[in-house]
Amino acid sequence: MNSSKNQKNNQNINYFIALIFLMLLHLNSVAQNRGNVYVDNEGVMRWGKTKEEVKGFGVNYSVPFAHAYRSAERMGIDPKRAIDNDVYHFSRLGFDLYRLHVWDTEISDTLGNLIENEHLDAFDYLLKKLKENNINYVITPIAFWGNGWPEPDTDSPGFSSKYGKGNSLDNVGAIKAAENYLEQFLNHINPYTGVAYKNEPNIIAFEISNEPHHSGEADKVTAYVKKMVDAMRTTGTEKPIFYNTSHGVHFAQAYFDGGIQGGTFQWYPTGLGYGKEIPGNLLPNVNDYNIPFDDEFKANEGAKLVYEFDAANVGRSYIYPAIARSFREAGIQIGTHFAYDPTYLAPYNTEYNTHYMNLNFTPSKALALMIAGKVFHESPMYTDYGTYPENNTFDNVTISYEEDLAVYNSENTFIYTNSTNKTPKNLKKLIKIAGVGNSPLVKYSGTGAYFLDKLDENTWRLEMQPDAVWVSNPFGTNSPKKTVGVVQWNEHTMQLTWEGIKNLSLKAINNGNKFVPKINKNSFSIVPGTYLLSNTGNYGDHSADDTFENGKLSDYYAPEGNVEKPWLKHKPVEEASAEEPLVISAQFIAPKAPLSLQLVAANGFDREVVEMERIQGTFDYVATIPANKMNAGYLNYNLIAQLADETYRTYPANREGRPFEWDFYDRDSYEIRVVPKENPIYLFNADEDVDLLVRQWRRGFSLKPTEHANEAEYLMDIGPLFVPDNENLNAEPIYDYTFKHYILDDIEGRKSDLDAKKSIVFKGRALRDRNTPLQIALVLDDGSAYGGIVTLTPKTETYALELSSLKPVKTVTLPRPYPSFLPYYFEHNNPENFDINRIESIQFSVGPGLNEKELKEEYGLSIISLWLE
Repeated sequence: MNSSKNQKNNQNINYFIALIFLMLLHLNSVAQNRGNVYVDNEGVMRWGKTKEEVKGFGVNYSVPFAHAYRSAERMGIDPKRAIDNDVYHFSRLGFDLYRLHVWDTEISDTLGNLIENEHLDAFDYLLKKLKENNINYVITPIAFWGNGWPEPDTDSPGFSSKYGKGNSLDNVGAIKAAENYLEQFLNHINPYTGVAYKNEPNIIAFEISNEPHHSGEADKVTAYVKKMVDAMRTTGTEKPIFYNTSHGVHFAQAYFDGGIQGGTFQWYPTGLGYGKEIPGNLLPNVNDYNIPFDDEFKANEGAKLVYEFDAANVGRSYIYPAIARSFREAGIQIGTHFAYDPTYLAPYNTEYNTHYMNLNFTPSKALALMIAGKVFHESPMYTDYGTYPENNTFDNVTISYEEDLAVYNSENTFIYTNSTNKTPKNLKKLIKIAGVGNSPLVKYSGTGAYFLDKLDENTWRLEMQPDAVWVSNPFGTNSPKKTVGVVQWNEHTMQLTWEGIKNLSLKAINNGNKFVPKINKNSFSIVPGTYLLSNTGNYGDHSADDTFENGKLSDYYAPEGNVEKPWLKHKPVEEASAEEPLVISAQFIAPKAPLSLQLVAANGFDREVVEMERIQGTFDYVATIPANKMNAGYLNYNLIAQLADETYRTYPANREGRPFEWDFYDRDSYEIRVVPKENPIYLFNADEDVDLLVRQWRRGFSLKPTEHANEAEYLMDIGPLFVPDNENLNAEPIYDYTFKHYILDDIEGRKSDLDAKKSIVFKGRALRDRNTPLQIALVLDDGSAYGGIVTLTPKTETYALELSSLKPVKTVTLPRPYPSFLPYYFEHNNPENFDINRIESIQFSVGPGLNEKELKEEYGLSIISLWLE
């Protein structure tokens, strides 16, 4: 009996071994068909067997480590299930590349020995899951970072914790530990695939470490890099090895002398850490990715890849395809966005608050990344697409800042990040549609993303994601106690408007979805989920378990709704023009749709109740106060939501009830200054606006009150205009200090008065007891700038510039992009006609008007306020 039992057990074991072998064989097949990656003599990564150019696009994603892993534990979430769900979304968005700097401090000891723990296990599982979805990887084994951000670091066993980033590049013990770690890391066999990292077909390349900060002599840098390369080559790996060249760019040749095959780059074209949405047109910031040391890459036959990029602090979707275009112009083959929020953290955006990306919570931005991936795969390297705004249309892509829109329109695919009127190129050949909002093909009354994939001539797969709304600033100080984004599962109407739609039928196929759509000709009701959609009344041979892309037709994931209370978002304009109509807008979402949202004036409007109109397909509401009610003075008003249970909630108090009821005790209201047209338009007040300045901070900056009530001056003791950049010591000096202030909010309620203004007035003074020329320029929505110079004296005064005297001047790229070698100026072609109605920001520059000797001096200034009159 026991012998029979053992024989059966052995048979079962053999069966499972065979099953695992077949699975591993399948996982390796796609990548192995193309062979290992190599770098040719022109610095191009190619697949070893096909010789095709390597192309790839995707994201950074860090669930196995640090804050993301700890958060999953605290929230009771299985990291592996979270990985399953997010990788499914990666596949839906067409990503085929993944990159991560591994937190070596969590999987190594002080000697660099690899520790096989829960973090490494989760990472191995993630790589397996990516492999199943035909997603390749670039792995950076050493991060140097502690594991805390945004929390304090926790105790971790690794050598980086012992030595710190500053010592890891020159301490003998740290270097030896890193060599040991790299060798063991590459030799590590992933238990989920049975393949060592050094041989993994899906690994395109290794990047040695994340953002090393080298200093000192070049030969010592070369010696360090060579030791790291040798430690990795000891394993027998033939993968290309890359090194970060966007930090310490003056060491580029030293890096290549260490034996690398290429360099890694990053791009944060809108800076980092602004703390809120950056307004205005940022396409000039991504006009080009100019690498001034590109000749060293050509001389060393080095390849280029981007390990991180993002338009940080930008919630709009138009910019990502433009970034991808500029990367391809620079000869970059693969790129990964930083960083995709795990869906369980996306409501709070705590991982990296200056970034925000997730298909469910930032659907338009996610589809923009989908389009950026198309650009990486289709736009030829080194193609010159011209200068903004001419490069807004290229290949199959169209970009519009004004509409916050990017559209990808090829023969068979149509993707749009927001509502568009653009018509598909070839409807008959169309096999894929992805969108947010409305298009000539789809009318949809929700705010989430949707995907339509053609299965045969009459059948499509339809996937609907829930509504998404930002209820708070996602780029500020965040916390698990602060919700910044919500999703809500609602029933909506979708209408398919293309020719030939006759006999629609829909069938829910994802697990647990029992919704039965109501169909009326070419429109139907729909809730989030996955469906088969037929134009003939039958679904042919298609069923839920059929293979689709890297999974099944029935695959679906979306988080549960998290709208647990009413959320209102509204910011009143500070000042509005008298005798002009004023549009007031607000966003409102509640667990159930409200019966109404009303605007009630507390005075000056006869307490008249105005019903706010909901904009179709959104959670946005608008109301217009007519011109005859806009009398000079103060407009005070409340917003009152009538909820589904017929109770009322009043804002800004955020309390139940209405302000004219006897027991409503919080009489706070929104307030707008209503002023005559001839009043100045104030654009900057140091006492209130200094934190909004876009500037490179220096030690001598401080805000201090003046002798006048409610007035302060911002002291900017700049010092020398040129400060050497430790990461780019070979840079040509630019003797200029420029800062910027966005004014879109300041002019929102006074736009009708702009044409009547004649001059810019600046109040402030020069520091350091010397007269200081200050160029003041108005920057328009196309990035062109028009300015003039006032000479500040050490005495506080007002200085006026006639608007009619403004001339085209250079536009400084602000916020300053990172890495710092990128262009300082946006080289535009000014149309020579200044239009005050198109202004978006003010640019202040110290440098213009100084002679060669004066440029070498030190300067400072105080700014108190600025206005138009």
